[in-house]
Order: sequence, then structure tokens, then C-alpha cells
Amino acid sequence: MANEPDSLVLEHLRAIREEVQQVRAEQREQRTRFASIERLLYHIEQESAGVRAEIAAIRSEFGDRIDRIHDRLDRIERRLNLADA
Repeated sequence: MANEPDSLVLEHLRAIREEVQQVRAEQREQRTRFASIERLLYHIEQESAGVRAEIAAIRSEFGDRIDRIHDRLDRIERRLNLADA
């Protein structure tokens, strides 16, 4: 009988140890997955910055083209005396 309480306590301690080990394993897996997500987000941010830079360059290029077309249209209208009164 004296052995029963000890074995009961040991049994509970073993169960607790097993659960703690499972929690630690899950935490390791979650850390790995989280790190993977962080790396993915970093790459998405880098690509997004590149896309934004490309869009800015395209806007600038088309803005310059539109300005030149506008200037040419103004000159044509002046030559043909079509300028707004």
C-alpha cells in the first residue's frame, strides 16, 4: 500500500512530462511555420516594392509622353488658329 501513492504520483508526473513534451514539439513546429511565414512575407514585401517602383516608372514615362502630346497638340492648334478663345 505504501507503494501505491508513490506510483500514483509517478504516474501523474509521467503523464505531465509527456504532455509537456508534446507542447514543446508543437511549439517547435509552430516556430518553424511562423519563420516560414515571415520569410514569405519578406519576399512578398520585396516584390511589392519592386512592382511599386515599376508602376512609378511607367506613370512617369506615360506622364512625360502625355505632356509631350499635349504640347504638340497645343502647337498644332496654334498653327491652325484653333486655340480656345
